[in-house]
Amino acid sequence: MVAEYESTRRRPRFRPLAMPVLAQIFTFFGVGVAATIADWGTFFLLDHYLGVPNVYAALMSYCCGGIVSYTLNRSHTFDSERTHLEAGWRFASVMTVGFSLTGLFVWLFADRMNLPPMVARALATGIVFFWNYVAHKIWTFGEVRS
Repeated sequence: MVAEYESTRRRPRFRPLAMPVLAQIFTFFGVGVAATIADWGTFFLLDHYLGVPNVYAALMSYCCGGIVSYTLNRSHTFDSERTHLEAGWRFASVMTVGFSLTGLFVWLFADRMNLPPMVARALATGIVFFWNYVAHKIWTFGEVRS
């Protein structure tokens, strides 16, 4: 049954791991742009129109961006042999750390250093981007070892 599942698993039209590293980084960046648009758009709506406090708005919007990120990175950036179940919990673990870092940095920059919330969010996004790339490349979607 496992072999049957593996043989019917939908595969991308190209092999992302065969991409040169620079191309993979640019693809990851492009996916990050899409995820950031979803994240920031949600943050803007929650913060400016619904009056959700800065940190809560940042954390809720981070989750929206995470859904976009997993979907696009799984299909376009990384060619993982991991099942969605295994990659999914790993992705969620990495995103949980990123989620915590996002909240910490928005709190630090906006609430403690009195930077405007969107500036605080920009700084947090830049910092968390590097964490996400390394962790997803090595651990979430990395090579399956026997």
